[in-house]
Amino acid sequence: MQLIDSHTHIYSNQFDDDLAEVMERAAQNGVQRLLLPNIDSNSTKRMWDVVNAYPERCFPMMGIHPCSVNESIADELKHIETELSTGKYIAVGEIGIDLYWDKTFIKEQITAFEQQMEWAKELNLPIAIHCRDSFDEIFASVEKVQDGRLRGVLHCFTGNETQAKKCIDLGLHIGLGGVLTFKNSGLAEAIKNVPIEKILLETDSPYLAPTPHRGKRNESAYTRLVAEKLAEVKETSLEEIARITTANAERLFNL
Repeated sequence: MQLIDSHTHIYSNQFDDDLAEVMERAAQNGVQRLLLPNIDSNSTKRMWDVVNAYPERCFPMMGIHPCSVNESIADELKHIETELSTGKYIAVGEIGIDLYWDKTFIKEQITAFEQQMEWAKELNLPIAIHCRDSFDEIFASVEKVQDGRLRGVLHCFTGNETQAKKCIDLGLHIGLGGVLTFKNSGLAEAIKNVPIEKILLETDSPYLAPTPHRGKRNESAYTRLVAEKLAEVKETSLEEIARITTANAERLFNL
């Protein structure tokens, strides 16, 4: 059985002391490949250090996380454009809009998001979208940019059934992580009618660890726990979930 963790910050300093063990536990749980979204120019080197240490297993994305958007966004976008021009990345991410922490730079967040989506289309790369308290804004920007060439995943989906359907209608996959296992998240109901062919598995490590590790550091091995919960929701086998979601990630990210 093979699983893909389609969104993990395994290069976080929370893994500095035991990265090798974390990678081994992932492999033991069937998670052979890990997809690494960038945060900003400060995280790029750390991400590449991990990719270079595990070139057959870790694959990098390039983008700016909306929480890193501030008055120096022009410099950050230049960094991203330069990096993307190397052709070494599997996707443009992590990009999007976050209105949970701070709304100071909402205009800049939207501008950066739309610019990076345009680059993704030009380079024929998928996108990995971060969405927090911003479904309406995300959908408006994606609708504006979508011309049939845009593809990607709305990672760490926490919306309702209507929002899930909207994602699919806009040509996006849905990324499911630890929140699916939370008792009162309502996510199982929201994604009940989403075709498995439109779902990716992820952890968003080191954040949002699934039950029974909730509140602790998340890691890629726990992708299996998300897969097990999805198998329960979809009333199918773990092996079938692994087969389909792995094929989905391979196809979307051209692995």
